[in-house]
Amino acid sequence: MKNIRTFEVVASLPEELSPLRTLAYNLWWSWNGEAIELFLRMDRDLWRETYHNPILMLGRISQERLGALKNDGGFLAHMKRVMTRLERYMSEETWYHKVHDGNNPAQIAYFSLEFGIHECLPIYSGGLGVLAGDHLKSASDLGVPLVGVGLLYRRGYFHQRLDANGWQLEVYPDNDFYNMPMTLVRNAEGLPIIISLDYPGRTVRAQIWRAQVGLVPLYLLDTNIESNSPADRDITASLYGGDSDMRIRQEIMLGVGGCRALQALGLNSTVCHMNEGHAAFLGLERVRRKMKENRLSFAEAREIVTAGGVFTTHTPVPAGIDVFHPDLMEHYFHGFRQELGLDRNEFIGLGRQNPADNSEGFNMAVLALKFSAKRNGVSKLHGEVSRRMWQKMWPEVPEQEVPIAAITNGVHSHSWLSREMAALFETYLGLRLHEEPADQSVWRGIKEIPDAELWRTHERRRERLVAYARRRLREQLRRRGALLSEAAHADEVLDPKILTIGFARRFATYKRGNLLLRDPERFKRLLTNNDLPLQIIFAGKAHPNDGPGKELIRQIVQFARQADIRNRVVFLEDYDVNTAHYMVQGCDVWLNTPRRPLEASGTSGMKATVNGALNVSTLDGWWCEVEQADNGWSIGHGEDYTDPNYQDEVESRALYDLLEKEIVPVFYERGTDGLPRRWIGMMKNSMSTIGPMFNSHRMVQEYVEQFYVPGAQRHQRLSSDNMGACRQFASWKHYIAQNWGKVRLASVQQCAEGEQSVGTELPVAATVHVGDLKPENISLQLFYGPLEADGRLQRVRSVPMKLVRSNSDGTHRFIGAIPCQATGRHGFAVRVVPAHPDLGDPLDTGLILWG
Repeated sequence: MKNIRTFEVVASLPEELSPLRTLAYNLWWSWNGEAIELFLRMDRDLWRETYHNPILMLGRISQERLGALKNDGGFLAHMKRVMTRLERYMSEETWYHKVHDGNNPAQIAYFSLEFGIHECLPIYSGGLGVLAGDHLKSASDLGVPLVGVGLLYRRGYFHQRLDANGWQLEVYPDNDFYNMPMTLVRNAEGLPIIISLDYPGRTVRAQIWRAQVGLVPLYLLDTNIESNSPADRDITASLYGGDSDMRIRQEIMLGVGGCRALQALGLNSTVCHMNEGHAAFLGLERVRRKMKENRLSFAEAREIVTAGGVFTTHTPVPAGIDVFHPDLMEHYFHGFRQELGLDRNEFIGLGRQNPADNSEGFNMAVLALKFSAKRNGVSKLHGEVSRRMWQKMWPEVPEQEVPIAAITNGVHSHSWLSREMAALFETYLGLRLHEEPADQSVWRGIKEIPDAELWRTHERRRERLVAYARRRLREQLRRRGALLSEAAHADEVLDPKILTIGFARRFATYKRGNLLLRDPERFKRLLTNNDLPLQIIFAGKAHPNDGPGKELIRQIVQFARQADIRNRVVFLEDYDVNTAHYMVQGCDVWLNTPRRPLEASGTSGMKATVNGALNVSTLDGWWCEVEQADNGWSIGHGEDYTDPNYQDEVESRALYDLLEKEIVPVFYERGTDGLPRRWIGMMKNSMSTIGPMFNSHRMVQEYVEQFYVPGAQRHQRLSSDNMGACRQFASWKHYIAQNWGKVRLASVQQCAEGEQSVGTELPVAATVHVGDLKPENISLQLFYGPLEADGRLQRVRSVPMKLVRSNSDGTHRFIGAIPCQATGRHGFAVRVVPAHPDLGDPLDTGLILWG
């Protein structure tokens, strides 16, 4: 049908209930239990039917019910309390303003291809998106001046359905943006703000939606508008859908389009944070804009853009990174690179580890690394893996000094904590978790909660999980056309009183969702032990193109259908944030079995911990950083295996042993009062040791202190004097690079012979020729550490050397001292690197001279 005209219909609320609209459009409600209770109070069944979407619920609720609510004094008082809390939240002084006096120049834009904030906004697929959502929530709680930038997917990520054989099928229903908690951004005339990008042979346009996440606005680009062709309207159709051509079009829209959206909104971000390499094209767009607006060269603009660039990598293997063919890049960026003043080889080289290697594709992670001054992995182990992965980009730098740091992921505790547990904290500790920015004092007071109260609260959550699993399983069976008798069986699965294990995550082969099925008979004996029984709930999706991942799901579903265990093993379809809440809040044990070191971080176990579940995990990702203080169990000892099959065999046996000999017996070890005191003690140890550290408040604070504030300050310095500082610095770098070949170390002298005693210092002197440079253009460092058997330095450290004399022959003498802090055989070397007040990390220059 042609010539359709559109109009919008909004909920009609009595004046007395008008605050509900304000509340519904700020996703702050999603982590405020009192606000959620308010919506439940309006119509509990409708809240569930609308999948906890307050905008949709307000549109569907009957006028009769609204009439009753406006005359309900208790409801109005409840609404007033929630609105007062929201108003106070939006206006009170925050951590950021207290620490930085509100005068810091930082304005941070956080770019991510997905954001998992709440199930009613389904534009996420898994851990990466949920982490991004938690990042925004903590940034809001802390008052960090941050905005989110992403894409708004018409079909989001797929809904998972299982066929009769347990094989995953994908369903893509359309999202109704006008019935979601977000608004279309309009100009003063009431028209949608539209941004445009040049794609090959046409212009693609996008409108901008805004979702308010507490204090943080999230801007989402939508290409599904009439002025675009059907193919271009599909750019924002599905998350992670399509081939390389669709992926590059999406990532252009995210990186380039996202920057133009911020510009159209009048937002000038000094720091841009790329959550994975998907957003790396933003570096090119920022350079193009700086060149155009400030008449800078590419090299000059790149310096200032890179100063405010932050890149977080989540990928521990090269195969997980987008790499585009050079011809595809040339197809989409031919005109763009001409604006940058680059030829084809120069441009493609920006995405190559070795720009001269024509066999390399255009790697988005490499581009992000080159346009960021601050980079990090998402756990300490992943930081090590990332430095090893990308060491070739810094060929003269020892692996452990490759400039990629580690900021371990965290979770937004109040979003994942059950309302019952939060009430327990408030009752016994007098604290509201969301009102404690660092979450520290709350977690350290856990041991003050009586054992009986903690256990009763946890048991209620397990009962709710079992009820939820039964309801979901019944729905699954009905959709599949199962007989009524089979659907009725869903009411008998699981037991609300026995040990319950949860395994929920993306079904990729390295996560080994079928590790417990390695010895199916042994696993069955554990499941069917009437004296010490256990049960397990599985959930998770495989990528639509991941056949082996789908096969893992099929194996589990088939295993669960066996008559003797069908009540003890359940696979829940369509894992999402809502299901995750039930599982992390109700399980006794959270199982994590990735093949080390392929789990960059993982956060589901952190969410389970805040609710009292105990982790059982291989030593990978974040779990490597947990000190084992009777707060969980580790599978194996973190060995590195060369044979994956052998690793699976060893670690599956270790897992069976843990379950049989430790985990299950401890759970059922009850005192005369019926309480599992030892288990409860482990719950408290886990919550009090893991909770304070592995939360997103701590994570965001680290990003602020280590990355955002220094990046903003350096960006501001380079922008000073009408970009004169940037031009001068770029000129200096060019001059240093041109003359670096004349720098040489004339001599290095160890100024004390023989053995050194612990507690003393070994003095070292070095003489250096700087050629046409000046001594203040360089820095000398002593690089030292204990020696391995093969003569390599380990656990290296560096100390600066001090200029003490400039000689008439053009040489310069530096001295330094190595602290002797441990016995054994040690070694050292001297290196020369460039020095400048505006230089970020001198290792990024690639100019290093070793003596």
